[in-house]
Amino acid sequence: MPIKSLLVIKLMNMQTIRLSLAILGMLFALGLVAAQTARAIQPLVTDDADTEGKGGILVEFSNELSFDRQKIDGETLRARDNETTLTLSYGLLDNLDLILEVPYLHARAKFAGETESENGLGDLGLEVKWRFHDSNLAALALVPAITLPTGDEDRGLGSGKVSYGLTFIATKEFDPIDVHLNLGYAHNRFKLVEDRVENRRDIWSASVAAVHDLTPRLDLVADIGIERHEVKGSSLHPAFGLAGLVFALRENLDLDAGVKFGLSRSEPDFALLVGLTWAP
Repeated sequence: MPIKSLLVIKLMNMQTIRLSLAILGMLFALGLVAAQTARAIQPLVTDDADTEGKGGILVEFSNELSFDRQKIDGETLRARDNETTLTLSYGLLDNLDLILEVPYLHARAKFAGETESENGLGDLGLEVKWRFHDSNLAALALVPAITLPTGDEDRGLGSGKVSYGLTFIATKEFDPIDVHLNLGYAHNRFKLVEDRVENRRDIWSASVAAVHDLTPRLDLVADIGIERHEVKGSSLHPAFGLAGLVFALRENLDLDAGVKFGLSRSEPDFALLVGLTWAP
């Protein structure tokens, strides 16, 4: 049985959905009173509106190990996914970055006495971040993106076709908390007939993150988000929460760690995140 055939639609508590949306709304309202721009950092899922500046380089290494368990017809499905991503950003202009994301995936699932696993390169991501507005009120950016079909779709590591998307970013700051808002849309295309039949092509997402400077070298970060379920017919959308710390090892080198947890049953139960950010 291929690994993706073990994936199922998981039930979601609608009170959790309403709670997630309420928290998103409160955080967004909080961001509206902010004053100036700041930068979001790993392990946040939510991006920031800042750019690297002309000729600037940023290298990010991240690893996310997620765990999920659920009951299906009296049997327990246990899933463990690991995604390692290398992200390279280069400043083409002061307000324009080119970004390359290289993911490596490892998925393992055990169900009804069967264990299946797959690993390999996923679909490469190519993005352009354009900061089109920057003032004392807010920094705003748009990030058009495409994914290239470098992952093996027959093994569940990719879609088999070029897909695209667009993310709107708002970044604001008020002492001592920085707030970042993302609103995203992705149009996924699939090579395999079964993927086209089972999966939605149009996916929306929303998330808000906050960064608090505890000390000159230590930051506390938090993130919350929700996106449309990728499986057709399901309105039980995945929602997550995240908390973590970022420690400055050196002026241009940060170490980060965090815990990501599901606010819905359609999101993995929890995940451990760790990463490095280097600005050479």
